[in-house]
Amino acid sequence: MLACLLVLAPGVAAAGDMPWRHALSLLGTPKYPADFPHFDYVNPDAPKGGLVRLGVQGGFDNFNIVVAGVKGDLEAGIGRLYDSLLAPSLDEASTAYGQVAEAVYHPDDYSSVTFRLRPQARFHDGEPIKPEDIIFSFEVLKANAPQFALYWKNVARAEKTGDREVTFTFDQKGNRELPQIVGQLIVLPKHWWEGTDKAGRRRDITQTTLEPPVGSGAYRLKSFEPGRYALYERVKDYWGKDLPVNRGTDNFDEVRYDYYRDATVLFEAFKGDRIDFRRENLAKNWSTAYDFPAVREGRVKREEFPDRGSGRMQAFVFNLRRDKFKDPRVRLAFNHAFDFEEANRTLFHGLYKRIDSYFFGTELASSGLPEGKEREILEGVRDGVPPEVFTTPYRNPVNAGPQAVRDNLREAQRLLQEAGYRLQGRQLVDGKTGAPFTVEMLGHDQSLERYGLAYKAALERIGITVTLRIVDIAQYQNRLRSFDFDVTTMVWPQSLSPGNEQRDFWGSAAADRPGSSNIAGIRNPAVDALIERIVYAKDREELVAATRALDRVLLWNHYVVPQWALGLEWTARWDRFARPEKLPAYGGSAFPTVWWWDAVRAARTGAAR
Repeated sequence: MLACLLVLAPGVAAAGDMPWRHALSLLGTPKYPADFPHFDYVNPDAPKGGLVRLGVQGGFDNFNIVVAGVKGDLEAGIGRLYDSLLAPSLDEASTAYGQVAEAVYHPDDYSSVTFRLRPQARFHDGEPIKPEDIIFSFEVLKANAPQFALYWKNVARAEKTGDREVTFTFDQKGNRELPQIVGQLIVLPKHWWEGTDKAGRRRDITQTTLEPPVGSGAYRLKSFEPGRYALYERVKDYWGKDLPVNRGTDNFDEVRYDYYRDATVLFEAFKGDRIDFRRENLAKNWSTAYDFPAVREGRVKREEFPDRGSGRMQAFVFNLRRDKFKDPRVRLAFNHAFDFEEANRTLFHGLYKRIDSYFFGTELASSGLPEGKEREILEGVRDGVPPEVFTTPYRNPVNAGPQAVRDNLREAQRLLQEAGYRLQGRQLVDGKTGAPFTVEMLGHDQSLERYGLAYKAALERIGITVTLRIVDIAQYQNRLRSFDFDVTTMVWPQSLSPGNEQRDFWGSAAADRPGSSNIAGIRNPAVDALIERIVYAKDREELVAATRALDRVLLWNHYVVPQWALGLEWTARWDRFARPEKLPAYGGSAFPTVWWWDAVRAARTGAAR
């Protein structure tokens, strides 16, 4: 998400002794000056019009963004209704410019941040956006959304400090990231949420709702059918349409989200021209499933876009709340049993690389042995980390052939025996209780069967009984919220500047909080200490060193079995759209944000079904 190295842009205004700024950057001086007309990666004269149809697997029963992750299934496009105080730039790493806020100020010690609101900012019902709305949004999100509660842990209060000013005060100094992550605040209409619906019932922001909410963004909800579709229409008199951060974006008159319960049906809907654009996440599909007439005729275009702006950890993740996964030797045994090389060869067409870092694909990934600043940081937690952190470069087991597979399975058996398990016939059992070692792998996508069955077979060779359980997306999300699983697959995206979000990913305080991203349930004082070093890093050098140190400690605790990554965004689209010649450096395809409806292409491709 964000980072810890804040540099202020040149001042754009002054009020008293407060040097107001137009932008915040976490990696250097903002690229764009105060009077910039638009981002370089947009077409400021892009035509407005047309419909874009997007597909979603699952369903929805909620439009209340505040309780997302805790209650109900949030509609995928609902964020289009809302503006934030600041808007990100997609061709800079961790830089944001004024949207609802026209200017921002914070003191040198980062003890607070003040935003000055634009006088023209309005909600869709015509009500002005006021400091009271900002304060309300902060308070309800922090109180009801677990991820924000931890993300804004050090934000003590928000208060009105002027007719168009709101100030956030922090409970500690030196957290350089906080001014910008507060700027990400989604602005909600206090007057609407505290009012009544058409039936005269008072609205309750702590509950799910299917009443279309009032927003302030470029789109409003036009129509919907719960669990099936939601259609958004562009607000023609949108107050912010001419802001520099908005010019050339949100070019479609309508954006529609159609829901499908099954991934296969979703793909068939794309092939049948019911969906316009698709991000492909299966190597088999990308290699073999796009040989259909519309592709051969050029009416469907396939294109790869580089993913430069983020890293990731994707892995089989253990539920450490279960006793059987508390011993790191057990978890390492699972890694020895996983044959990535065979899966990559037979299932993924050799397209993937094995992940070996929680920050894979970035300069933040650890490698070799710790040196310099990184080692100095690790010395501070030496007593709480595995000794291998200092002595051995981390590497995943490699299955380079049949003998290597056998050797890795033997090593897995040895580790399990060391951890107190023994073979009883062909069944692995607890050496004390005699209870069999069983595992349920939980997923919501049929693709789990493709790679999970081979993994299941390998684990069963060392005596572990494995069940693959595929459930619908709603049940899957509910089970994850209540931590009701043994093993599942999880993806943690990482920005080029990690910061406060790491508390939610790996921090002890998030381990038992429903809706947390700490799915594994990690409770480790050394991990907590390293996260704080990241959050309070004083410069880029310290941030990189602290992040690599955290990476190393997470890896050597074997909390997950790393899977695979690509570094590219695979996309397919019906050829009815155009885009700027230059796309943003860190936005991938940036679809549909900076794209637009192209009538000439659409005529050649044919009318959508």
